[in-house]
Amino acid sequence: MSFTEVLAILMLVAFFGLLMAGVPVALTLATTGFVFGFLGFGPGLFNLVPARIYGVVANYQWLAIPLFVFMGVMLERSRLAEDLLDVVGHLAGGLRGGMALGIIGVGVLMGATTGIVGATVITLGLLTLPTLLRRGYDPGIACGAICASGTLGQIIPPSLILILLSDILQLSVGTLFAAAVMPGLLLAALYCVYVVIVGMVSPARVPPVPKTERDALPRAELWLRFIKVVLPPLGLVLAVLGSIIGGVAAPTEAASMGALGSILVTLFARRLTLQVLRETVQASTKITAMVMFILICAQVFSLAFRGLHGEDLIKDMFEFLPGGLAADIWFLMLLIFVLGFFIEWIEISYIAVPLFLPVFASQSVDLTWLAMLICVNLQTSFLTPPFGWALFFLRGVAPAGVTTRHIYLGVLPFIAVQLVGLVLVYFYPQIALWLPKAIGW
Repeated sequence: MSFTEVLAILMLVAFFGLLMAGVPVALTLATTGFVFGFLGFGPGLFNLVPARIYGVVANYQWLAIPLFVFMGVMLERSRLAEDLLDVVGHLAGGLRGGMALGIIGVGVLMGATTGIVGATVITLGLLTLPTLLRRGYDPGIACGAICASGTLGQIIPPSLILILLSDILQLSVGTLFAAAVMPGLLLAALYCVYVVIVGMVSPARVPPVPKTERDALPRAELWLRFIKVVLPPLGLVLAVLGSIIGGVAAPTEAASMGALGSILVTLFARRLTLQVLRETVQASTKITAMVMFILICAQVFSLAFRGLHGEDLIKDMFEFLPGGLAADIWFLMLLIFVLGFFIEWIEISYIAVPLFLPVFASQSVDLTWLAMLICVNLQTSFLTPPFGWALFFLRGVAPAGVTTRHIYLGVLPFIAVQLVGLVLVYFYPQIALWLPKAIGW
């Protein structure tokens, strides 16, 4: 083993060591990249850094990130979820587990409109968890449904994961958006199946809403409110995604219309104020700056790792795996799943995926299908203890009677459901590939 290859291994060890020590991921990427790149090649290697950074910041498609983030934050500030939950809760509340099914439905719609896990989980937790507990729901089921539903925005487009993976895998954003629709809906459907099964096996854990409470609001008025609440955001989502998937508009153009549309939806709901606009701009700026800073620092890490022939080490490692291509894919899936216990999706996306990409590209793997496997797998990183962000978000707003144990145990069945979804997408690639092929991507 050469000196540069030893440095590449030490570089990975140092990277994960700094992450575990709590150093921010952007600083970890830049520090390990500069230090080990300098040890291997001296200062000459980093003459390429300015060009790499310019290539990132000048990339036209990154304009979609602040625009989609703005759309999501604006719709979250409009308190869309509050109206949705009130209406959907009454419509589905007559079923065993109906309120949980309603939460999953709201999670799908909020995922397609806001795409912000923290905002969705916190909103669902504040508005529904006390009500579910008061109506006799098992705390674990209630917490699990809220956390799992809140993470759907990470795969249902428009999603930041999809935009970043399109750059890493050199695929069209529209192709990934189209491919992610069915896996995202599949996960939501599997959540619903699990809740229905619990309602059949153990109805006391997911009781229906009392009939007297449901009858307090006339059915006709309820459906009218449903139309008023659901149609504006749903129309916005269909317009944005439809224009991208249909090839009418580029992602950046569609994102700009989505940002404008979110302002109009909030205005029509009579909730657009100067304070809401100010908070939306501030939050969008912070999120975008964080993502772009990580992207820039990742260029330093990538340049150094490739210069140290780290990619050759990865290829050699895969050659030792028995089982061929299937074993290679499942090794990557296992690695992403395990990393999800400790680090965030953006770190996994920019470290694990680029390292293994040449191996799969050389074997002619359909990268769109591989991207969907990665996305479904990354969903688990928001739920897996001890560092699942959805768990932290819900713990921060949970009532006094809900313990950390309730939350952790409650999400375990939903993690298993997500893994079932991963297996289904693996064995039935058309779940992900049917829509892109149907529309000619």
